Amino acid sequence: MSARLTHTRNIGIMAHIDAGKTTTTERILYYTGINYRIGEVHDGTATMDWMVQEQERGITITSAATTVFWQVGGEEFRINIIDTPGHVDFTVEVERSLRVLDGAVALFCAVGGVEPQSETVWKQADHYHVPRICYINKMDRAGADFYFVVNQIESKFHAIPVPVQIPIGEEDRFRGIIDLISMKAYQWDPETLGKDYSEIPVPEEYAATAAEYRSKMLERLADDNEDILEKFLENPDTITQDEIRHALRKGTIGLRITPVLCGASFKNTGVQLLLDAVVYYLPCPDEVPAIKGIHPHTGHEEFRNADITEPFSALAFKITTDPYVGRVAFFRVYSGSVKAGEHVLNVNTGKKERVSRIMQIHANKQKPVEVIGAGDIGALVGFKEIRTGDSLCHPGHPVLLESMAFPEPVINMAVEPKTQDDVDKLNESLRKIAEEDPTFTLKNDEETGQTIISGMGELHLEIVLDRIKREFNIECNRGAPQVAYKEAILGSVSHHYIYKKQTGGKGKFAELAFEISPASDGFKGLDFINDIKGNDIPKQFIPSIVKGFQSAMSNGVLLGYPLENLRVRLTGGSHHPVDSDPLAFEIAASLAYREACKKAQPVLLEPVMKVEVVTPDLYIGDISSDLNKRRGKVMEIEPRIGNQIIRAMVPLSEMFGYVTSLRTITSGRATASLEFYNYAILPRELTEHVIYKIKGYLVNTY
Repeated sequence: MSARLTHTRNIGIMAHIDAGKTTTTERILYYTGINYRIGEVHDGTATMDWMVQEQERGITITSAATTVFWQVGGEEFRINIIDTPGHVDFTVEVERSLRVLDGAVALFCAVGGVEPQSETVWKQADHYHVPRICYINKMDRAGADFYFVVNQIESKFHAIPVPVQIPIGEEDRFRGIIDLISMKAYQWDPETLGKDYSEIPVPEEYAATAAEYRSKMLERLADDNEDILEKFLENPDTITQDEIRHALRKGTIGLRITPVLCGASFKNTGVQLLLDAVVYYLPCPDEVPAIKGIHPHTGHEEFRNADITEPFSALAFKITTDPYVGRVAFFRVYSGSVKAGEHVLNVNTGKKERVSRIMQIHANKQKPVEVIGAGDIGALVGFKEIRTGDSLCHPGHPVLLESMAFPEPVINMAVEPKTQDDVDKLNESLRKIAEEDPTFTLKNDEETGQTIISGMGELHLEIVLDRIKREFNIECNRGAPQVAYKEAILGSVSHHYIYKKQTGGKGKFAELAFEISPASDGFKGLDFINDIKGNDIPKQFIPSIVKGFQSAMSNGVLLGYPLENLRVRLTGGSHHPVDSDPLAFEIAASLAYREACKKAQPVLLEPVMKVEVVTPDLYIGDISSDLNKRRGKVMEIEPRIGNQIIRAMVPLSEMFGYVTSLRTITSGRATASLEFYNYAILPRELTEHVIYKIKGYLVNTY
């Protein structure tokens, strides 16, 4: 068992869009013998981009899992890989993948360097304490600069990058890699599509650079490792390759250093050394800390180690719907094992369910297996009710693992079927997609009767509608995209409210005196303070008051958007010995909230996007002027080889159709990426306009 765990790696490949994640994964599949030909993203033949929409658009939309085997030093290692999307609209796929992975490969484009989504996924990896190695790809591209990207990783992430390789040449002169640990150089054979590579002498013109960067590597390791420090001070030449790799592994798993490699995946260069690095530096399941959970009945903390002899525990990190077998739950086993036919407990629903089938996944293909154990990733079939983030465990040893937090949708759209016969079918298909994707939500607008879908961006909702059309065969009409605003209050108000209802029999009575104000910065939800003295309101009614305020916060007083945060200080009130009950106080709190908020300076909050535009120098003025017209604020302009990078903050409402507009301004020579940044107060003069616009909602033909 320990040998199996030692020879297992669970890794993800993460990066900004177009850095080359899927291309790199395709090479891995080819060199490990899983595929007999290389699939290409631009041809729509990439194995991991199996959705029709992915093949048509040349982007990754859903994370895909696969398992490969790789030999290092005569031993075979099993590597479970998850290829994640780079587009910010599908950031949920990265979030849930990182939650269950032990290590990650962070890909960077040698030309683009650290781009906006690179920063997002790096922060997500920090949040889940995922050790990572860096792979600087596209060294053959015009403008490639390995050393510039290394400096960016250090300055932007405050990380300690340790190059363990340097390139031989850059751009069209890139022809190989120097390994700083063995001080050997390698070049790849284009005739075999890079499957064969050979050792060559370190070119003379790179000998000094290689010696300099090897010395820097040893210095960084000496700062982190006492054994290396001792030898480094006495005689650096006595440090062996195994000692260097051991120190690199220890520092990487401890999140103190990050090894940096390079290559050109599309030109089939450097991928085998990347696989070696995954084995050398990223942790196996029993090297990461034991997973922490809470016993659902006692509330006590429990820890589960990556050991097959411990009780079964796992986390469902992704749900898909298969037309033939129903719900398929992707899961990571943290301890114990599960067999097909066994019953497991879903702690979140409290229900025991039978596992009818267990599968290992390769993109959209499944391989049935009888048992899956600690440290592995697989898929289960047979659950009637399961959602992303649910904890699965042995019925006799329940444990609730930490779930996942997902970003809230920032864009809404009204949809309706073209034919009345498809109304129920549309709602059912949307519910299935919402089960799979926690960042996609739907609700019915009580005023208009329309179905409103919400997501992370225009592309996100476009893909959902495309799936509805292709997978469920439903033609839809859709409205123009609308911003998902939030509401807030700026003022502080004291309020007194009496709820009294007589119906002939037992009535309803509740009296509340309270003060509402904005909660402190960074707080989300309801901050409830009970300042009642004595027994004016009995303690058993307090939870109902909290529940009333919490449920009311989902509908603001301006447009019915949720309130971001609220502080309620309950100062007084009274009850009736017969007519007061929990429901009366819950209703009173809900109605009192609406009255009080109207007096507390309610405002709309709009989502603001972080925008990064890469453009030739010629168009800086036109682009900056256009962003200003969109209520944008240009934060900085940074020169980059042959281009300029404009970074700005712009409200989402002003950015619909921006990519098309940018193409027009720059004749198609500039590119832009948008990422959600935060919510900001909508200017007063625009609030009335937004209220009018939303109340006059129109549906156009899709």
